[in-house]
Amino acid sequence: MKEPGICPDTPPHIKSICVFCGSSRVVSEDYLAAARDLGAETAARGLSLVYGGARIGLMGEVADGALAQGGNVIGVLPESMDSRGIAHKGLSELIVVDSMHQRKMRMAELADAFVALPGGLGTLEEIFEAVTWTQLQLHLKPCGFLNINGYFDSLFEFLDHCVEERFVKPEHRSMLVVERSTTSLFDSISQYRPVSAAKFFK
Repeated sequence: MKEPGICPDTPPHIKSICVFCGSSRVVSEDYLAAARDLGAETAARGLSLVYGGARIGLMGEVADGALAQGGNVIGVLPESMDSRGIAHKGLSELIVVDSMHQRKMRMAELADAFVALPGGLGTLEEIFEAVTWTQLQLHLKPCGFLNINGYFDSLFEFLDHCVEERFVKPEHRSMLVVERSTTSLFDSISQYRPVSAAKFFK
């Protein structure tokens, strides 16, 4: 499957949100509650939730939050994880694919925007792939972070350092949607406009 091509200059109408988040079960209740709230807000706004398909950690909470409000929840899980018994069995739709690469591509196809909740290496890898595609104008979809309890503060400080050292353009740093509440995050995503700056420095 090919990566998306160069997009036109109009943002997509947002009908679905892809959420990347941690699968850990032993984290602060604040993070678990934020995941449930984000799922519930997704459903309340009439949006479909796309996520990684598991029932554990923040992943399970965001799905349950949406399902409890009657939301449409689509999980995408690689077969290697499905065989471990971590799939959420109550989803509107569970798509099982062959590999992690296919998982990310399918989630990207289904989503009109991307959001990162607190998580680990996988969460960071997933959201920054989406951010990179936005930077390269392979898609125009907004990429947001729900920064609960300042979880991502150090990450954003590092990105500011990347700008100072001229590895990232200020325009690309500013395209990240960052909020500390679910309502503010969704409102900001709905108002997002793509950045037109070219990727490469001259």
